[in-house]
Amino acid sequence: MAYDLEFEKPLAELEKKIATLQKKGDRLKPEEHRQIQDLERELRRRTEEIYRDLTSWQTVQIARHKDRPHSLDYLHMICDDFFELCGDRAYSDDHAILGGLSQIDGETLMFVCHQKGRTMKDKQYYNNGMPHPEGFRKAGRLMLQAEKFGLPVVTLIDTQGAFPALEDEERGQAEAIASNLYLMSRLRVPTLGIVIGEGGSGGALALGVTDRILIMEFAIYTVTSPESAASIIWRSTSFAQQAADAMRIGGRELKTLGLVDDIIPEPLGGAHHNPRLAAETLKATIQKNLAELKQIPLDELLEMRYQKYRSIGHFAWADEAPQT
Repeated sequence: MAYDLEFEKPLAELEKKIATLQKKGDRLKPEEHRQIQDLERELRRRTEEIYRDLTSWQTVQIARHKDRPHSLDYLHMICDDFFELCGDRAYSDDHAILGGLSQIDGETLMFVCHQKGRTMKDKQYYNNGMPHPEGFRKAGRLMLQAEKFGLPVVTLIDTQGAFPALEDEERGQAEAIASNLYLMSRLRVPTLGIVIGEGGSGGALALGVTDRILIMEFAIYTVTSPESAASIIWRSTSFAQQAADAMRIGGRELKTLGLVDDIIPEPLGGAHHNPRLAAETLKATIQKNLAELKQIPLDELLEMRYQKYRSIGHFAWADEAPQT
């Protein structure tokens, strides 16, 4: 996997040196073998150093990386079986929301996910992960079905936001999102939300009112994209980097603010460098958290969920400055 982001240039140079030596194959001399080992150690050290001190804008770049695993990639890797359920039973089937029944090590649960595309054809098919109202209504239908059969709900969040077209507003985009917020607040099954890439605006929040909300190490969760924030505050998207840093949208900052419950570690260099390892970690995290949530009586779980979201945004006034 290539290091192709701007801040990864030092890593790309080391990787290029390693690849050049490895091309020699059987013709490598003993000192060149040692040189490769030294370069690999240096590459790992520099990668750990860079990824330990990422800025918010660098985290945004990783969350949007073209090779980052999407929801369907994870479902294929962690589920023993997945049966997709389609349509909102009112208008159409929105491919930006992917959901269905699945089994993980014999346990049945309901996945409701955002799904992006990687190729141009897939991006058009999935609307680049930006749901229409019928997508949110499909999500609500699947959650109600999970409640009917007593199945836990797991949401994988990865969207820039809800699709902003005029037709979507005419079909009740805001109402569809609000209905999901209300539904998820009272759903009588354990719920777990995981931000795997971009968690943007109401499109992310519509799948995010869960008993626990987790975020992958290099994902973001934000009220709006840095570009949108920059265009509102500074009237120019060129200030997106400053907006990202000011908004505190990375996992560490969000956990400090109490907006996420925990951070899921990613492989060195991000999930796109080792999707299989990222999927194994994600699977273990889902199983651990659901096992803990199932131990809590439902009435108590709903009260905890209510109090969790009531407490977000609490603040205390600073003491007044002493008189001089």
